[in-house]
Amino acid sequence: MFDNLSDRLSRTLKNISGKGRITEDNIKETLREVRMALLEADVALPVVKDFIAAVKERSLGQEVSTSLSPGQAFLKVVNDELVKAMGQANDALNLAAQPPAVILMAGLQGAGKTTSTGKLARYLSEREKKSVMVVSADVYRPAAIKQLETVAGQVGAEFFPSSTEQKPLDIAKAAIEHARKKFVDVVIVDTAGRLAVDEAMMSEIKTLHAGIKPVETLFVVDSMTGQDAANTAKAFNDALPLTGVILTKADGDARGGAALSIRHITGKPIKFMGIGEKLDALEPFHPDRVASRILGMGDVLSLIEEVERKVDKKKAEKLAKKVIKGKGFDLEDFREQLVQMKSMGGMAGLIDKMPGMGQVPDAAKSQIMNDKSTNQMEAIINSMTPKERSHPDLIKGSRKRRIAGGSGTEIQDVNRLLKQFKQMQKMMKKMSGKGGMMKMMRGMKGMMPPGGGFPPFGGGMR
Repeated sequence: MFDNLSDRLSRTLKNISGKGRITEDNIKETLREVRMALLEADVALPVVKDFIAAVKERSLGQEVSTSLSPGQAFLKVVNDELVKAMGQANDALNLAAQPPAVILMAGLQGAGKTTSTGKLARYLSEREKKSVMVVSADVYRPAAIKQLETVAGQVGAEFFPSSTEQKPLDIAKAAIEHARKKFVDVVIVDTAGRLAVDEAMMSEIKTLHAGIKPVETLFVVDSMTGQDAANTAKAFNDALPLTGVILTKADGDARGGAALSIRHITGKPIKFMGIGEKLDALEPFHPDRVASRILGMGDVLSLIEEVERKVDKKKAEKLAKKVIKGKGFDLEDFREQLVQMKSMGGMAGLIDKMPGMGQVPDAAKSQIMNDKSTNQMEAIINSMTPKERSHPDLIKGSRKRRIAGGSGTEIQDVNRLLKQFKQMQKMMKKMSGKGGMMKMMRGMKGMMPPGGGFPPFGGGMR
């Protein structure tokens, strides 16, 4: 996510972070580089101008010049201004209304509105414990109604049927009335995607908005369109009182122009970002955490939340007890760890949130992030018998051939897996017995980059 901007800024800021003195000269050169990085990231020009002016003013002021390490104080200023540009804090949905609370989804065609409706329904039911109903007011495309019905089934939301013969306002009103009778907490109304900001379609959505008075009107926009996303959001906001933005396809956006421009241009907060195709790939937008990722310092808080949410605690406790008692770590346990990691978006999803990954060379990063090998390892273990999983030493020549054939891999792949498993087993052994955890931590410390790879200051770790 925002890799190009992150790489460019990390390189630029590295040069100044070690400086013992910040002068107008060395700041001038750094700010020129930062300005170029932002413009290349397709950040809107007014945003770049204000950002650079604010960083310059603060950097030449008291807080940096009197700091014990001015270079790092400068880095903190850049971090703070990135957070400010994106809106300071997460702006949560305001669902404090007489049920059902109505959410209206608006946006251009192809921005991912219907999928985002499904993702939001899942988010609200799983994390906010709300009962959710979805309805399509897109009377121009029968396929859109069918798509929403399919998505609703996948996320466990109630679907209110509609047809292309009906008027959007009639559909929405009928759905809200039905939800009221069934004591549903939230109704999400999906609308027709506009090809551009045309008068007839804008007039239709204005009528719909006035008729149903939603508590939230969310504009769904494709992150990959850069500053155009901010300009389109502004055009919509001029016609419709938007309450926030959902930024889709953020995982594929190497630039970050939309994320940095939207708040400044529209005055509206980004409330969520889509970070993948799966229906659970929707994250609340936290400006401080995103700024931390952009500056290559990871996003530990989101990582912790994800582990809390997706890791099976009972299985984790069972494994911990088994290891501490010295009962060993077998291939079944190893397979379980691979499955848990996949549920958190694989290595690519985890690496993106880890501190210090900005300093890791691309070649090494791509090796770590190879989720294909994770799937391959799982397939190899699945091809083993239960006895082989609990007694890996049994796996010799003929067994290796059978396992490789059954998993569609080569014998060297099976050997590689067994080698990685042995390393993991050794680490787990260090954890068992008295003072095991401390021993293991000391061993891991040697593998860490200088300073542990954590941010030089608290930005994004609050």
